[in-house]
Amino acid sequence: MARYTGPKTKIARKFGEPIYGPDRSFEKKNYPPGQHGNNRRRKTSEYGQQLKEKQKAKYTYGVLERQFSNLFKKANAHPGVTGEILLMLLESRLDNVVYRMGLAASRAAARQLVSHRHITVDGAVVNIPSYTLKPGQVVAVREKSKSLEAINSALANSSVHKYSWLEFDKNSMTGKFLNTPERSEIPENIKEQLIVELYSK
Repeated sequence: MARYTGPKTKIARKFGEPIYGPDRSFEKKNYPPGQHGNNRRRKTSEYGQQLKEKQKAKYTYGVLERQFSNLFKKANAHPGVTGEILLMLLESRLDNVVYRMGLAASRAAARQLVSHRHITVDGAVVNIPSYTLKPGQVVAVREKSKSLEAINSALANSSVHKYSWLEFDKNSMTGKFLNTPERSEIPENIKEQLIVELYSK
């Protein structure tokens, strides 16, 4: 199955929060979609809650099922708390870092910048959105792409978010991935333990 390209507000309403960023439509209708959206009282099962959390993480980071499953296996093989390591790996993806630096308005837009060869890592063009960055690597906009309207518009509209694991210079459009973030530094509202429980069945 290809990536989800349907209405983003509908997905945000499904999870009860604006997972794709600020959304005026979501603010007006922040209840589940569908005919009975506001009146649904059905209790969700334990499995349903775990599945919902996994789906939320997949939609938030724009990762497909197989990629997500492989990332979980990778996180599970690491020493430490599996759920936290999973989120750390998702945050270390190149498309996510481009988005966090403010070079794109969304992760989907960041993924497009990477796949269209507008981004370099340590001076070399990398067009793989899932590329995992290592501490100390430098992420920058390719010289001939610095005049792109999409990038300049995203930078002009990005609110100042400073992440302790990233360094970014707006003028040179260059940043550094300082270290893999700790769970406490990742702002996403994801209950990663439920995802671990789902895969442990």
